[in-house]
Amino acid sequence: MASSSSSSSLFLLYYYHILCFSLTIVFSVSESSLVLLPLTHSLSKTQPNTTTTHHLLKSTTSRSAARFRFRRHHHQHQQQQRQVSLPLSPGSDYTLSLTLATSPPQPVSVYMDTGSDLVWFPCSPFECILCEGKSNPSSTLPPPKLPPNSTLSCSSPACSAAHSSHSSSDLCAIARCPLDSIETSDCSNYTCPPFYYAYADGSLVARLLKHSLSVTPSLLLNDFTFGCAHTALGEPIGVAGFGRGLLSMPAQLAALSPQLGQHFSYCLVSHSFDSERVKKPSPLILGRQEKRVEREERAGFVYTAMIDNPKHPYFYSVGLVGISVGKRNIPAPEFLRRVDRRGGGGMVVDSGTTFTMLPAGFYDSVVAEFDRRVGRVHERATEIEDKTGLTPCYYYDDKKAIVVPTLTLHFVGSGNENTTSGVVLPRRNYFYEFMDGDDGKKRKVGCLMMMNGGDEEELSGGPGATLGNYQQQGFEVAYDLENRRVGFAKRQCSSLWDSLNR
Repeated sequence: MASSSSSSSLFLLYYYHILCFSLTIVFSVSESSLVLLPLTHSLSKTQPNTTTTHHLLKSTTSRSAARFRFRRHHHQHQQQQRQVSLPLSPGSDYTLSLTLATSPPQPVSVYMDTGSDLVWFPCSPFECILCEGKSNPSSTLPPPKLPPNSTLSCSSPACSAAHSSHSSSDLCAIARCPLDSIETSDCSNYTCPPFYYAYADGSLVARLLKHSLSVTPSLLLNDFTFGCAHTALGEPIGVAGFGRGLLSMPAQLAALSPQLGQHFSYCLVSHSFDSERVKKPSPLILGRQEKRVEREERAGFVYTAMIDNPKHPYFYSVGLVGISVGKRNIPAPEFLRRVDRRGGGGMVVDSGTTFTMLPAGFYDSVVAEFDRRVGRVHERATEIEDKTGLTPCYYYDDKKAIVVPTLTLHFVGSGNENTTSGVVLPRRNYFYEFMDGDDGKKRKVGCLMMMNGGDEEELSGGPGATLGNYQQQGFEVAYDLENRRVGFAKRQCSSLWDSLNR
């Protein structure tokens, strides 16, 4: 997801007025506290055999490409409108349940997305245009109704953050606040105007509201700020933005509870597009437990430094040095190692995009080396490549396992650009195997699960690559905002959920 660039003065204004949000936490938080939440994979909600493997893969590759393309181009329009991109692909996203503390309480389902900077969800009455065939919680979970006193003033810093290209005076004028009130900064009776979001293949109009929100039965956030949408195009589910933006979930948690807001992690249960594999939840962990952190760092956490992006400050950008295919290291282009002054380059760690996207030249080099090792033994499945959007794919004998090289991602180290951190991907994170054909002519097929993100020239001014959630499966991915780093450690995520619940 993306948003307009925010100036340093906006950051200062936001934190100077942060108490205006009156965000309070009804929870006993100690230095060692953490909050555990279940992430539900959208694949677990689909009916068996209702979607073919080809269709699911094609849908997912198309959505991953659309999300990446939108990020690539949105900077050209960001002065005209605030724009975001949302996860839209069925079978590739992770949802989180929250509860509005109304009477009676009203549950809401939202995507957990580290690539976005705002929490928003549908509100009653809600109309979703062109949403047929998409998972729609409204069919079983009606959109919540909000009381009239939930609106925010157009002069509030939260309103300015949502409309980041407008000053408070502009917003008060849009809200038809009288000139004398604007001049005296007395616009408390005038609500924040609605804002428009656009994304890869849809859009929504939302109002900025605040109300008490329960994250867990024991964690209540009073006057939590969020977007309330009454109309959307193509997207019936809201988003919990976990990015680095001013109105994101971590930012609002950190305002009065740094222990919860400055460190979070998740561990995505490996699914391989099999609904049976995701019946157990994927743990989302808010906060940190010092003894656990120390123990797990000794157990193999690999960290890479976060890189600030001056144009897109909400992204978790990191530097990619190269990818090893087997023992051969393929260096990444220089612009993937850092972010320039125009906001171009680097790799975004994103829970809302499914497949990893790489710039064309680099992707071609990785594929060429992969194919050199696998293609000399196994037949290319070009028809499957056309049907799924993945390449390369191979047919192989069902009596003998296919041998594929190991893939290792090499990131800039957490210390400086002269150090590197290597993350070895499990085979299931980059090579998907399935049966193709009807009952009489079934053949085994395997495909590389990374994608071509486009030519380098087209990537200027935006992220150079994205690390998708499929490649993050089976790792605990830690976002340490205090120390400005992202960590990866191999885990049995379903076992982690059980152990943390003891």
